[in-house]
Amino acid sequence: MSRLPVIECFSSIQGESTHAGRRCFFIRLAGCNLRCSYCDSAYAWEGGTAHEVDELVAAAAASGMDCVEITGGEPLIHPETPELAARLIASGMEVLVETNGSLDIGVLPPECRRIMDCKLPGSGMAECNLPGNFPLLTPRDEVKFVVSSYDDFAWALKVIDDWELPRRTPNLIFSPVWGKVKFDELARWVMGARRPIRMQLQLHKLVWGDRRGV
Repeated sequence: MSRLPVIECFSSIQGESTHAGRRCFFIRLAGCNLRCSYCDSAYAWEGGTAHEVDELVAAAAASGMDCVEITGGEPLIHPETPELAARLIASGMEVLVETNGSLDIGVLPPECRRIMDCKLPGSGMAECNLPGNFPLLTPRDEVKFVVSSYDDFAWALKVIDDWELPRRTPNLIFSPVWGKVKFDELARWVMGARRPIRMQLQLHKLVWGDRRGV
C-alpha cells in the first residue's frame, strides 16, 4: 500500500495562486530538497507521519471541499505523489500541486494544476531550477516568482522573456517575500513591467497572520 509522510492536513481559504479565496483542503507532505532563505514552512523540511494514499483521499472527501492542494515541503520528492494526485482527481476533486520547480513536473497527471515556483537569486536556490520544466507548462499551470528585491524582479522578467512564458501560460504571478518587500513597492514594479503578469499577496497571512495550519 502506498504511503506518504504527512506534516498536516487542514481546510482553509486558498491563500495564493489564481485560486486565492477558494475553500480548499490542504495536504502538506514532509521533506524538501531545497533550503530557500525565506521559507515559511521550514517545519516541513523533515519528519511527518506516514499515511496511506487511501487515508488521504478519504480525508479530502470528508472535508467537503472540491479543491485540494498537495504542498510541502516538496511533494515531488515522493514517488507516490503522482498516484495521490491521480486518485484525488478520480474522486472528482480539482487538484493543485505546489512544487519548487527543481524536479520533473511531467510526472504529474495532466488533469492537475501545477503551481511551479521559479527560484530567484534571493532564495539562494536559483541554480536549482530545472530548465526542462518550462517547455512542459500549459495554460492550466502557474508560475510563481517570490521576490526579495528589485534584482530578483528583473531576473524573473528575463526568465519570462527567455522562455516566452506568456505563450505557455497566462498565469505568471509575483509575490513579495513576507516582511521584506513592501506591497506598494512590488505593485509599482509590476505596473511598470509591461508584461502580462500579476501580483498576489498571501491572503491567508493577511487574514490570520504568519502561522501554520491556516
